[in-house]
Amino acid sequence: METKISSKFIAELIGTFGLVLFGCGAAAVAGGDTLAQTSGLGLLGISLAFGFSVVVFAYAIGGISGCHINPAVTIGVLIAGRISVKDAVVYIVAQLIGAVIAAFVLKTILSGQLAGFTSGEWAFGSNGWGKGYQNEYNVTSAFITETVMTAVFLFVILATTSKVGNGTMAGLAIGFTLVLIHLVAIPITGTSVNPARSFGPALFAGGQALSQLWLFFAAPILGAIIGAILWKVTYSESSAA
Repeated sequence: METKISSKFIAELIGTFGLVLFGCGAAAVAGGDTLAQTSGLGLLGISLAFGFSVVVFAYAIGGISGCHINPAVTIGVLIAGRISVKDAVVYIVAQLIGAVIAAFVLKTILSGQLAGFTSGEWAFGSNGWGKGYQNEYNVTSAFITETVMTAVFLFVILATTSKVGNGTMAGLAIGFTLVLIHLVAIPITGTSVNPARSFGPALFAGGQALSQLWLFFAAPILGAIIGAILWKVTYSESSAA
């Protein structure tokens, strides 16, 4: 029986909400000094928070919507011919809404500190680059990082969920890939590879996080297109062998 589009919408909204709340929440609430790793969760802890979130929701909603919880993933899956344009639009709207709700919840929680709360630049786990952000990489490094990492991410997703992949282990493979991506990219951009994940926090952080948001739409979408094309070429050659 075909799953109703309303169920897919709700599943993608909930999944993206969880990803942003747990991932960005780990960075904003308990991250501490993510580079020096002298307090809080540190680089590894935040990477695991994002990766585990994907694993959890892959098994929770994967049977309903496929657990994209990422507009770049939805676009890559669309290019691969596995989803309709209508469903893709519904997915992306749900993902953006879920991310905004999660960022709002995170902002509300952080604002409850008795000692007072000042958000500052790139608050709520926002992505960014340049002066004052993490290791201060330039825009070129940020764009290349987000593009390449998203391309790899999409290739893994399409490969593990295809007819020649191991579907039962796909959730783990995808989650572990996201952990690896975060281990490399957090010091550069805070790691997006997901426009919705960047959109929610930036909307409430404002300032530089919002002005730099364009990159975290453009680069992941470009990476998704590249990853989908690479998979289509690889899959067609594998099928012909």
